[in-house]
Amino acid sequence: MANATGPNATQVAGSMALILAVVVEAAALLGNGALLVVVLRTPGLRDALYLMHLCIVDLLAAASIMPLGLLAAPPGLGRVRLDPASCRATRVLSAALLPACTLGVAALGLARCRLIVHPLRPGARPPPSLVLTAVWAAAALLGALALLGPPPAPPPAPARCSVLAGGLGPFRPLWALLAFALPALLLLGAYSSIFLVARRAALRPLPPARGTRLRSDSLDSRLSILPALRPRLPGGKAALAPALAVGQFAACWLPYGCACLAPAAQAAKAEAAVTWVAYSAFAAHPFVYGLLQRPVRRALGRLVRQALPGRPWACTLRTWLPRALLQHLQGPPEGPALGHSEAPKQDQDLAGGEILSVPKAP
Repeated sequence: MANATGPNATQVAGSMALILAVVVEAAALLGNGALLVVVLRTPGLRDALYLMHLCIVDLLAAASIMPLGLLAAPPGLGRVRLDPASCRATRVLSAALLPACTLGVAALGLARCRLIVHPLRPGARPPPSLVLTAVWAAAALLGALALLGPPPAPPPAPARCSVLAGGLGPFRPLWALLAFALPALLLLGAYSSIFLVARRAALRPLPPARGTRLRSDSLDSRLSILPALRPRLPGGKAALAPALAVGQFAACWLPYGCACLAPAAQAAKAEAAVTWVAYSAFAAHPFVYGLLQRPVRRALGRLVRQALPGRPWACTLRTWLPRALLQHLQGPPEGPALGHSEAPKQDQDLAGGEILSVPKAP
């Protein structure tokens, strides 16, 4: 009985993991595609190039390494066994696209930090094209480290086509430090500066209203002009986006980075789970860096309203008022309508009992 239950539980767990991976794949494709359309259709959007770069990197990862993680044999979730050339290509793509994503996130955070902390100093912000060129140069160098790793194993043995399972050889700790530790430090520093600016603005006392009279120096006056009690964490609403960004980065990439620093034999045991936790970042980026931003939400709402056809049954609240509903049921009046200034005067005259007559000429 125990032997029959074990394989069934393993198969159920594998099926659930495959379904969750497919959901993450679909969310990454649809979310990044929609965000890319919004950014392209919205001119003048802040950080447009950085958002476009992040969407493109996520789409490239969702179209290349994520399907390989679905179809490839263990340590992947599928049963397809990769040949040595495909295995080496998978190593290079993983070693290049993952740092391009993390470094792109760090570049986006630094750009927003400079925009919020130094809004009146545009000269202090480097051009986005230069920053993104440096990001892809670093990603290409880190991807080239996969070519220096050991060759894939022959077919009877596991191929070890990933970065975690010995794909980088002795360069794995260096790759982990440059691909995860450096972007994490940059992102933490950027969003810490944003939080400090928001907290300082929340603690700043409000200026007195114009035209207020001076109070006396009595004790009652001093107590009446004390500021209201503030929450325990000033600037908490402004800290929501930085906290979500840093928390999402740590939750998705920290397990992968720690597994890269562990021995290859131990990292291979948890490779599938750790890899797909990292891949979930591609599906979370459109929400964290797109929908949480008010200009992106406004642009998305405007595009949705333009795309949806007008509903003929939609009506305003004024239509359901009793007077408007009665006029709608009675239909338009037969005679010419009186002006706004004539109708009250005529009603007042008729209420007073006077007879309207045309004055005769003398």
